[in-house]
Amino acid sequence: MTRTPETPLPSPKERRRLREAQSLSQADVAAAVGVTRATVRSWENGSTTPRGSKRDAYARLLTGAEEVTAHQENPAPVLVGAATGPVQASPDHAETTPEPPSETPPASELGPEPKPALGPEPQSELSPGPEAELEPLSAPLTPDQAFDALYAFCAPALVRQTYLLTGRRELARESVERAFQLAWHRWPEVAMDRDPAGWVRATAHEFALSPWHRLRPRHRNPEPPPTAPADRALLDVLLQLPPVYRRTLLLYDGVGLDLPETAAETEASTPAAANRLLHAREAVAKRLPELAEPKALHRRLAEVASAERLRAAKPTTVRWGGEQRARQWTRAAIAFTIVLIGATTLTLRTAPDHYEPPLAPGASVRGVPPRVAPGPLSAQELALRAKLKAETVSGPERLVPEPG
Repeated sequence: MTRTPETPLPSPKERRRLREAQSLSQADVAAAVGVTRATVRSWENGSTTPRGSKRDAYARLLTGAEEVTAHQENPAPVLVGAATGPVQASPDHAETTPEPPSETPPASELGPEPKPALGPEPQSELSPGPEAELEPLSAPLTPDQAFDALYAFCAPALVRQTYLLTGRRELARESVERAFQLAWHRWPEVAMDRDPAGWVRATAHEFALSPWHRLRPRHRNPEPPPTAPADRALLDVLLQLPPVYRRTLLLYDGVGLDLPETAAETEASTPAAANRLLHAREAVAKRLPELAEPKALHRRLAEVASAERLRAAKPTTVRWGGEQRARQWTRAAIAFTIVLIGATTLTLRTAPDHYEPPLAPGASVRGVPPRVAPGPLSAQELALRAKLKAETVSGPERLVPEPG
């Protein structure tokens, strides 16, 4: 039985150029082909590849303005964000050429039903999963529907990424939930962002790598490591790297971002990000020589993340939790403000309004005769007083000085 050759497609970059040449948006292409806008976006960045009738319709739509000739498609990577090539040490070579992805490891190595490990999960038109299925964009989405679509598309892979950063399963789930709760709290800002998935990813990674977690009682004791010795060895090497090196290695060799995007997300210059990546690769290759090649490292990162079977919470639960947290913080702020106003009012009512000098404490003095109150004059004292009053102004004569 022969297989019908598939319709040739241009390369991912050429697909976007052909779409823009016809003044079509991703939503227009999605409506014409019968898929979601996220699926069209994944076709244009090379994450997934259309198949069957949708492939033929997509090819006809792209070739409506010009024929597909020189640019043929590359094989679609198994993971969103395929392994990239080696990083050049010179800052002039910040852009690197992606290498073709490695083959998917057999199911016996990854466990039953392996899933993509690091990037957003690719969608299949034949059997899309309930978590990765997005609402069609034929009608405008409500904020709740748009948030749920973003969460279903990014959260499962983001939990696995965060687990590789921290080595803690509960912290990975908590970090992703906190990131999406903050995204829902700032949804107008996130919805207008050029890369909402990158905004949430950066927030989750920042929360997961916060040094304040070490003060929490539940995070003082390590969690059980992976059961496979190889997975345990790789995770141990990753956790021994500095957090910024670990994050750079995960974004570049795991998620598949290019070097400028990795530098921007880690808030570093491109040469600094390249230096961190080279040192991280050297540290991993020193402990695990079989992972010296970036393709092998990418594949092993995917295997370790997929083996844990981490599941994210439902989007409705995350939204409800975020709203409850916002209400609690609002009530706490109102209560604190009321207490502060009451304390200020009480202080103003009880505080003195003028200065009162303090009274000096009494002290006993010795050697001073007691003070005697004046009594009535005797007859002799009365006669003397009358005599003095009767004399002239200059006083008695005996008191007047006489010339000698």
